[in-house]
Amino acid sequence: MSGSIKTFDRLPQAAPGSAPFRAEHGRTPRDLPLVGLIRNPRSHRNRDHEPEYSTRAEVISEPTHKRKDLYEALDRYAQAGIDYLVISGGDGTVRDVLTCGAAIFGDHWPALIVLPKGKTNALAADLGLPRDWNLARAIERAQAGSCVVRRPLVVTEAGDEQARVQGFLFGAGVFTKAISLGQSAHRIGAFNALAVLVTTLWSLAQAFFAGNANSWRQTTPIRLTADNGAPIAGGDSERYVLIASTLENFPMGLKPFGVMREGLKLAVLDRPRRRSLAWIPLIAAGRHPARPERLGYHWLAPGPFRIALEDRFILDGEAFPPGDYRIAEGPELSFVVP
Repeated sequence: MSGSIKTFDRLPQAAPGSAPFRAEHGRTPRDLPLVGLIRNPRSHRNRDHEPEYSTRAEVISEPTHKRKDLYEALDRYAQAGIDYLVISGGDGTVRDVLTCGAAIFGDHWPALIVLPKGKTNALAADLGLPRDWNLARAIERAQAGSCVVRRPLVVTEAGDEQARVQGFLFGAGVFTKAISLGQSAHRIGAFNALAVLVTTLWSLAQAFFAGNANSWRQTTPIRLTADNGAPIAGGDSERYVLIASTLENFPMGLKPFGVMREGLKLAVLDRPRRRSLAWIPLIAAGRHPARPERLGYHWLAPGPFRIALEDRFILDGEAFPPGDYRIAEGPELSFVVP
């Protein structure tokens, strides 16, 4: 099995001249809430379907074929004083909206409604959104105040504060190969939790049974440091797999961070020793070895940290170039839930 993933050649640049949205721009009283809709027509469950609307809200929508269109649409929604921002798509669409909207909304975002229409929807799994979740039901729950707060990751390029991207699930090392494999799972009809299961089992089998020269057993040069420059997670310069996230719940009930749920979390495996790999199913179920460092495992809540990579990293399903980056938590965002 093999596949390919979309790779960006650089991090997005913050829109020049954008001014952060302020609460006083107004959310004036109105008979129906005003909803701004961002819809990705290329998302798996949006293809060949009409956009969703609701009699419970006034919905405004603009085409967003390019990143510039997305900036402009979000800016107009902000000036209109929308009550809710609806994102219809997968995790990549959410990432793009959060990235483009950061310069516009700042720390004052409207409540967010996610309609999970992608091939994988890790954020939707975290929020507990059912498959039949729709705009009408979401507006009803929003007006009832049914929301939870999440903070995205902000990945910023070292030396260029304007080059940044926001999302929820960051991965590097063999994680990049696993995401490519997930594209093959999609082509055979496996999506969401099933895609996670297929990808996890195949990746683990490749790593466990392959010889040392196999690409599934190779490490990646990755350097991790705290903001003050001190090494973290053991200080190794080679890592096998690394995952960072602010999500609290994962597909299929997986627990890659053990008992840690809130905030920015980091999980690292240094080397693909077979006795270390044998622990992965137990770790996914929430069990940790008594002395994880002896097996090369590290779990921590590091706060903001810096990462230098010589290979691509993945953020919400798509790849970004090697380089030096800072990872921190973004603003508090309110998501509507059932």
